[in-house]
Amino acid sequence: MHDPIGVPACFTSSERPVDDSSIMTRSGQSIQISVYQTKIVGQCRLITITWCKNLLLHGLSVSVEGPDGESQYCCKVELKPWSFWRKQGSKKFIVDNKAVDVVWDLKAAKFNGETQPQSDYYVAVVCDKEVALLVGDMKKDAYRRTSCRPSLIEPILVARKEHVFGKKKYSSRIKFEERGTFHEITIECSSADGVNSKMEIIIDGQIAINVKHLQWKFRGKESIFVNKTRVEVYWDVHDWLFSPGLRNALFVFNPTSTSLSAVLSNETEAENSGSSREDYTSNGSTGFCFVLYAWKVG
Repeated sequence: MHDPIGVPACFTSSERPVDDSSIMTRSGQSIQISVYQTKIVGQCRLITITWCKNLLLHGLSVSVEGPDGESQYCCKVELKPWSFWRKQGSKKFIVDNKAVDVVWDLKAAKFNGETQPQSDYYVAVVCDKEVALLVGDMKKDAYRRTSCRPSLIEPILVARKEHVFGKKKYSSRIKFEERGTFHEITIECSSADGVNSKMEIIIDGQIAINVKHLQWKFRGKESIFVNKTRVEVYWDVHDWLFSPGLRNALFVFNPTSTSLSAVLSNETEAENSGSSREDYTSNGSTGFCFVLYAWKVG
């Protein structure tokens, strides 16, 4: 269930990515990753936008999936406090012999303490006079600056990934729907090195999942409802309990298209017809998932 991920290049001072995960905690660094699916350079590809933050800089990395499924084409931007000109600019790289431009404006971006800007910014990925992907709220400014038309295909957000750090408590914020509200997610683990370990997953201040005897239930899955939306939650905390050194647990939040009212209605139908509840309550994913890497330090 683990999803190995290297440290993005924007964490390093050289062009060579570093795989030593211990570097991620020594400088108070954090990572937020968004993965989109859209059409660019003649075919459907994944575009990954990675925001990094440490004590000295904010980093932005944009990568485009190659023909073999690897993210081979990458553009990196380091936003150092003393380099104001880097907060607005563009970079070009080649994908399958075609030019792709990454254009950004972060001069007035409001981070509000977060790794990714919360407002007053844009990042655009442009190819063939078309804006293949545009993130941020300054969309009119992006189209004006690039002089390109919007893509005929709407990009789809397929995943968000985030790395958080702590000793017993790990927190994040996520939208389960693109136009929905933010939800506060907190994971608390007690006695992670003992025989009576337990874990709580708290959403918006309410305990959604309570796992006792974590040493026997270090991997699992439960269904919960968040604002009437069904969310499948998967966890794997094996390395918290049984691996030495810097350790991370993996949590996946996968919203489905089943609403609470639909489940209640289907359960009533199941009782009346004598059918199994699983026949009615199981449903496919919406295609989006949130992956949280919780790193245990100290």
